[in-house]
Amino acid sequence: MTAVSLTSTIGLRRTRGVLALGLLVGLGLLLATMLLSVLFGAADIGPSEVLAALLHPNDSTEHLIIRTLRVPRAVVAVLVGGALAVAGAIMQGITRNPLASTDLLGINAGAAFGVVVAVYLLGVSSLLVYAWFALAGALLAAALVYLLGSLGGGAPTPMRLTLAGAALTALLGSLTTAVLLLDQRTLEQVRFWLAGSVAGRDLHLMLQSLPYIGFGLVLALLLGGQITLQTLGEEVASGLGQRTTLVKALSTLAVVMLAGGAVAVAGPVGFVGLVIPHVVRFFVGVDYRWVLPYCALAGGMFLVLSDVAARMVLRPQELPVGVMTAIIGGPCFVYLVRWKVRR
Repeated sequence: MTAVSLTSTIGLRRTRGVLALGLLVGLGLLLATMLLSVLFGAADIGPSEVLAALLHPNDSTEHLIIRTLRVPRAVVAVLVGGALAVAGAIMQGITRNPLASTDLLGINAGAAFGVVVAVYLLGVSSLLVYAWFALAGALLAAALVYLLGSLGGGAPTPMRLTLAGAALTALLGSLTTAVLLLDQRTLEQVRFWLAGSVAGRDLHLMLQSLPYIGFGLVLALLLGGQITLQTLGEEVASGLGQRTTLVKALSTLAVVMLAGGAVAVAGPVGFVGLVIPHVVRFFVGVDYRWVLPYCALAGGMFLVLSDVAARMVLRPQELPVGVMTAIIGGPCFVYLVRWKVRR
């Protein structure tokens, strides 16, 4: 082995070591933000009482609030935020479009439309049943975006997919609004859910969606190296022996599972999948074998902190977390658009 190759190997190992250490640090920060979420709420409960509720629970009101409301809320926020961030990173990698995300390419709108139609036509009232219709709507939206992006012959390009997603998002949003205007009962039932919220979600609901999100996350992590090749261009990926059609299909399946499961639990929370992947790539580079796990941690932290802020701004009242992510993510989206235009 030459001196140059030896130096490169050592440097690569050091880089991997630093990134692995960063994951451990990120996990610690995630646990810290979850603890922060458990500490703050409408009821004033001291840190010592919170610690007692976690380690030695009893049937007191404070301990019930911690165990049945705040802990599940923090866990759901981590699950939803991580799923949306990973789904957004996959879409940006596959389409090679820095502005791609589940809410801009119709996935969230499809999931929301599926739930609203189920409530309107079938009278569905359980959040546990929402998951099936959210997944069906997300899958249908993904298929329609791909079909529209393929019109005119040839493989769908990133620009075609973006335009198709924007058009489908507008259409499904209009149809969802029409259904809500036609039926007051449906509006009353889903209006808070449509704003995006993790309030009142229990562990049973999380366990209902965990298989979908877990499957999507595992599939995404397994595809990390293949998605990295996709970012180099389809011709390059094909030249390196990648079966690009299969990779795109599996990546789309992962996105649908992640986004559909997340929307079923918390509603269509926006901007997480758009902003977090850019922040992560700024620190860890473009290797999706590292980008995706970092997105899972950063997305969870972002949504937990957004939920804490949503509870504290108008305390004792609270904003839906989807409103808070829009307040934070909106300026970031404008910056990304201006940065892309300058480039």
